[in-house]
Amino acid sequence: MLDVSQLSKSYPAPGGDLHVVREVSFQMSPGETLAIMGPSGSGKSTLLAMLGGLEIPTSGSVRLDGIDPYAGGAAERAAFRNREVGFVFQEHQLLPGCTALDNVVLPALATGPVTGEQEERGRELLRRVGLADRAGHLPGELSGGERQRVAVARAMLLGPRLLLADEPTGQLDSHTADSVTDLLVEIAQELGGILVVVTHADRVAERIGSVRQLVDGVLQ
Repeated sequence: MLDVSQLSKSYPAPGGDLHVVREVSFQMSPGETLAIMGPSGSGKSTLLAMLGGLEIPTSGSVRLDGIDPYAGGAAERAAFRNREVGFVFQEHQLLPGCTALDNVVLPALATGPVTGEQEERGRELLRRVGLADRAGHLPGELSGGERQRVAVARAMLLGPRLLLADEPTGQLDSHTADSVTDLLVEIAQELGGILVVVTHADRVAERIGSVRQLVDGVLQ
Protein backbone atom coordinates (compact mmCIF):
# COMPACT_ATOMS: atom_id res chain seq x y z
CA MET A 1 0.00 0.00 0.00
CA LEU A 2 1.25 3.46 -0.93
CA ASP A 3 -0.11 6.01 1.53
CA VAL A 4 0.53 9.68 0.76
CA SER A 5 -0.77 12.16 3.32
CA GLN A 6 -0.78 15.97 3.14
CA LEU A 7 2.47 15.93 1.17
CA SER A 8 3.87 19.40 0.51
CA LYS A 9 7.05 20.94 -0.83
CA SER A 10 8.09 24.59 -0.79
CA TYR A 11 11.31 26.47 -1.38
CA PRO A 12 12.47 29.77 0.15
CA ALA A 13 12.23 32.70 -2.24
CA PRO A 14 12.85 36.47 -1.86
CA GLY A 15 9.15 37.21 -2.15
CA GLY A 16 8.08 34.44 0.22
CA ASP A 17 8.06 30.64 0.07
CA LEU A 18 7.45 29.10 -3.34
CA HIS A 19 4.88 26.32 -2.89
CA VAL A 20 5.45 23.61 -5.50
CA VAL A 21 3.33 20.76 -4.11
CA ARG A 22 0.41 21.47 -1.80
CA GLU A 23 -1.03 18.94 0.66
CA VAL A 24 -1.31 16.02 -1.75
CA SER A 25 -3.02 12.91 -0.36
CA PHE A 26 -3.91 9.61 -2.01
CA GLN A 27 -3.61 5.85 -1.56
CA MET A 28 -2.77 3.05 -3.97
CA SER A 29 -2.80 -0.72 -3.61
CA PRO A 30 -0.54 -3.32 -5.29
CA GLY A 31 -1.38 -3.72 -8.98
CA GLU A 32 -2.88 -0.24 -9.31
CA THR A 33 -1.69 2.29 -11.87
CA LEU A 34 -1.98 6.07 -11.93
CA ALA A 35 -1.12 8.76 -14.48
CA ILE A 36 -0.53 12.26 -13.11
CA MET A 37 -0.96 15.01 -15.68
CA GLY A 38 -0.51 18.75 -15.56
CA PRO A 39 1.20 21.68 -17.28
CA SER A 40 4.94 22.29 -17.04
CA GLY A 41 5.86 23.71 -13.66
CA SER A 42 2.81 22.26 -11.90
CA GLY A 43 4.94 20.16 -9.52
CA LYS A 44 4.64 16.73 -11.18
CA SER A 45 8.32 15.81 -11.12
CA THR A 46 8.75 17.16 -7.59
CA LEU A 47 5.85 15.03 -6.40
CA LEU A 48 7.31 11.95 -8.06
CA ALA A 49 10.70 12.64 -6.49
CA MET A 50 9.13 12.81 -3.03
CA LEU A 51 7.28 9.54 -3.60
CA GLY A 52 10.57 7.85 -4.48
CA GLY A 53 12.70 9.16 -1.64
CA LEU A 54 14.65 11.62 -3.79
CA GLU A 55 13.26 14.90 -2.45
CA ILE A 56 12.61 15.55 1.25
CA PRO A 57 9.06 16.93 1.79
CA THR A 58 8.52 20.19 3.61
CA SER A 59 5.59 18.56 5.39
CA GLY A 60 3.34 15.52 5.14
CA SER A 61 4.32 11.90 4.75
CA VAL A 62 4.93 9.05 2.31
CA ARG A 63 4.63 5.44 3.44
CA LEU A 64 5.10 2.29 1.41
CA ASP A 65 3.70 -0.68 3.29
CA GLY A 66 4.15 1.36 6.44
CA ILE A 67 7.78 2.31 5.72
CA ASP A 68 8.59 6.01 5.83
CA PRO A 69 11.69 6.63 3.66
CA TYR A 70 12.26 9.96 5.38
CA ALA A 71 12.35 8.57 8.91
CA GLY A 72 16.10 7.91 8.70
CA GLY A 73 19.11 9.57 7.14
CA ALA A 74 20.50 9.70 3.62
CA ALA A 75 21.90 6.15 3.75
CA GLU A 76 18.54 4.72 4.80
CA ARG A 77 16.78 6.61 2.01
CA ALA A 78 19.29 5.33 -0.54
CA ALA A 79 18.75 1.75 0.63
CA PHE A 80 14.97 2.25 0.45
CA ARG A 81 15.18 3.59 -3.10
CA ASN A 82 17.38 0.75 -4.28
CA ARG A 83 15.29 -1.94 -2.61
CA GLU A 84 11.73 -0.70 -3.00
CA VAL A 85 11.58 1.80 -5.89
CA GLY A 86 12.21 1.51 -9.62
CA PHE A 87 12.70 4.69 -11.65
CA VAL A 88 12.22 5.30 -15.37
CA PHE A 89 13.02 8.80 -16.65
CA GLN A 90 12.54 10.63 -19.92
CA GLU A 91 16.29 10.35 -20.44
CA HIS A 92 17.12 6.65 -20.23
CA GLN A 93 20.32 7.39 -18.26
CA LEU A 94 22.12 4.27 -19.46
CA LEU A 95 25.89 4.09 -19.08
CA PRO A 96 27.23 4.45 -22.64
CA GLY A 97 30.22 2.16 -22.12
CA CYS A 98 28.19 -0.72 -20.68
CA THR A 99 26.15 -3.31 -22.53
CA ALA A 100 22.39 -3.53 -22.24
CA LEU A 101 22.74 -6.41 -19.78
CA ASP A 102 25.34 -4.57 -17.69
CA ASN A 103 23.01 -1.57 -17.47
CA VAL A 104 20.10 -3.75 -16.39
CA VAL A 105 22.02 -5.38 -13.52
CA LEU A 106 23.53 -2.08 -12.37
CA PRO A 107 21.18 -1.67 -9.35
CA ALA A 108 22.51 -4.93 -7.89
CA LEU A 109 25.98 -3.40 -7.50
CA ALA A 110 24.70 -1.27 -4.62
CA THR A 111 24.81 -4.32 -2.36
CA GLY A 112 27.90 -6.09 -3.74
CA PRO A 113 29.05 -8.00 -6.84
CA VAL A 114 26.37 -9.11 -9.30
CA THR A 115 25.42 -12.72 -8.66
CA GLY A 116 24.71 -15.33 -11.29
CA GLU A 117 21.07 -15.30 -10.26
CA GLN A 118 20.85 -11.53 -10.74
CA GLU A 119 22.50 -11.76 -14.14
CA GLU A 120 20.02 -14.42 -15.16
CA ARG A 121 17.16 -12.23 -13.98
CA GLY A 122 18.61 -9.40 -16.05
CA ARG A 123 18.62 -11.63 -19.12
CA GLU A 124 15.05 -12.70 -18.41
CA LEU A 125 13.92 -9.08 -18.11
CA LEU A 126 15.60 -8.23 -21.41
CA ARG A 127 13.73 -11.14 -22.93
CA ARG A 128 10.53 -9.84 -21.34
CA VAL A 129 10.99 -6.42 -22.95
CA GLY A 130 11.82 -7.97 -26.32
CA LEU A 131 15.58 -7.42 -26.27
CA ALA A 132 16.99 -10.88 -25.59
CA ASP A 133 19.17 -10.67 -28.69
CA ARG A 134 20.48 -7.20 -27.77
CA ALA A 135 21.97 -8.02 -24.35
CA GLY A 136 25.53 -7.46 -25.56
CA HIS A 137 24.87 -4.22 -27.44
CA LEU A 138 25.94 -0.80 -26.20
CA PRO A 139 23.30 1.95 -25.80
CA GLY A 140 24.68 3.74 -28.86
CA GLU A 141 23.82 0.66 -30.92
CA LEU A 142 20.18 0.70 -29.80
CA SER A 143 17.22 2.77 -30.96
CA GLY A 144 15.55 5.26 -28.63
CA GLY A 145 12.72 2.84 -27.92
CA GLU A 146 15.15 0.00 -27.25
CA ARG A 147 17.15 2.13 -24.83
CA GLN A 148 13.97 3.00 -22.94
CA ARG A 149 13.06 -0.69 -22.78
CA VAL A 150 16.46 -1.38 -21.24
CA ALA A 151 15.68 1.34 -18.69
CA VAL A 152 12.37 -0.37 -17.86
CA ALA A 153 14.15 -3.70 -17.38
CA ARG A 154 16.74 -2.05 -15.13
CA ALA A 155 14.00 -0.47 -13.01
CA MET A 156 12.45 -3.90 -12.41
CA LEU A 157 15.64 -5.84 -11.59
CA LEU A 158 15.22 -5.91 -7.83
CA GLY A 159 11.44 -6.39 -7.93
CA PRO A 160 10.43 -2.95 -6.60
CA ARG A 161 7.06 -2.48 -5.00
CA LEU A 162 6.81 1.03 -6.42
CA LEU A 163 7.56 1.91 -10.05
CA LEU A 164 7.84 5.62 -10.88
CA ALA A 165 8.09 6.94 -14.44
CA ASP A 166 8.72 10.61 -15.25
CA GLU A 167 7.72 11.41 -18.85
CA PRO A 168 9.06 8.00 -19.95
CA THR A 169 7.86 8.40 -23.54
CA GLY A 170 8.64 12.09 -24.04
CA GLN A 171 11.29 11.47 -26.69
CA LEU A 172 9.63 8.56 -28.48
CA ASP A 173 7.37 8.41 -31.53
CA SER A 174 3.72 7.58 -30.87
CA HIS A 175 3.95 3.88 -31.80
CA THR A 176 7.02 3.29 -29.62
CA ALA A 177 5.48 5.37 -26.83
CA ASP A 178 2.40 3.14 -26.84
CA SER A 179 4.59 0.05 -26.67
CA VAL A 180 6.68 1.33 -23.75
CA THR A 181 3.59 2.51 -21.86
CA ASP A 182 1.86 -0.85 -22.25
CA LEU A 183 5.06 -2.57 -21.12
CA LEU A 184 5.22 -0.51 -17.93
CA VAL A 185 1.62 -1.36 -17.07
CA GLU A 186 1.99 -5.06 -17.89
CA ILE A 187 5.17 -5.60 -15.89
CA ALA A 188 3.97 -3.61 -12.87
CA GLN A 189 0.71 -5.55 -12.73
CA GLU A 190 2.39 -8.92 -13.28
CA LEU A 191 4.72 -8.25 -10.34
CA GLY A 192 1.98 -6.80 -8.17
CA GLY A 193 3.68 -3.42 -8.00
CA ILE A 194 2.30 0.11 -7.88
CA LEU A 195 2.87 2.26 -10.97
CA VAL A 196 2.80 6.07 -11.00
CA VAL A 197 3.52 7.82 -14.30
CA VAL A 198 3.96 11.55 -14.78
CA THR A 199 3.06 12.62 -18.31
CA HIS A 200 1.74 15.54 -20.31
CA ALA A 201 0.49 13.25 -23.11
CA ASP A 202 -3.21 12.33 -23.17
CA ARG A 203 -2.38 9.29 -25.29
CA VAL A 204 -0.06 7.90 -22.59
CA ALA A 205 -2.42 8.71 -19.72
CA GLU A 206 -5.31 6.90 -21.40
CA ARG A 207 -3.23 3.72 -21.60
CA ILE A 208 -2.32 3.93 -17.90
CA GLY A 209 -5.95 3.89 -16.80
CA SER A 210 -6.59 6.05 -13.75
CA VAL A 211 -5.75 9.73 -14.38
CA ARG A 212 -5.47 12.71 -12.04
CA GLN A 213 -4.45 16.31 -12.67
CA LEU A 214 -1.85 18.29 -10.74
CA VAL A 215 -2.55 22.00 -11.08
CA ASP A 216 -0.50 24.59 -9.19
CA GLY A 217 0.72 21.84 -6.91
CA VAL A 218 -2.77 20.63 -6.01
CA LEU A 219 -3.83 17.08 -6.99
CA GLN A 220 -7.35 17.11 -8.40
